[in-house]
Amino acid sequence: MTRTLSRWTHRFPQFSDFDREFPRWMSEVFAPETNLRDFEFLPEANVSETDKAIEVAIDLPGMKPEEVKVELHDRTLTISGERKEEKEENGKTFHRVERRSGSFRRSFALPMEVDESKVEAKFEHGVLNIILPKTEKASPKKIEVKG
Repeated sequence: MTRTLSRWTHRFPQFSDFDREFPRWMSEVFAPETNLRDFEFLPEANVSETDKAIEVAIDLPGMKPEEVKVELHDRTLTISGERKEEKEENGKTFHRVERRSGSFRRSFALPMEVDESKVEAKFEHGVLNIILPKTEKASPKKIEVKG
């Protein structure tokens, strides 16, 4: 008996939107208090901690500082705003549009108390950097070990 190989005619699911959709799926599962369906895109963020502060960096290319709102309430940092859609110009045809536009909102539960009066937010090169200094109570204390 002779077997032949034929091409599989079914296509794999399109994963071109996976990078955009996966964070949305995870946020819906792990942060259900935020209804992400109300927002058009979810900018990427890094949250890190040092001995003295919590640092948040969020990518917002093409945006201006006045288009971004930063709020801190009950140990929750919320960053929101809206990126304007690029208008199609006469004589220009878009063959691919991947840059997301519209409103966004990211909320981060802070693991400890921060000194709200010393919070700094700077916007440089399309990245919003927020420094949230820890309170004295939240800062680690060094304890001398005696022998």
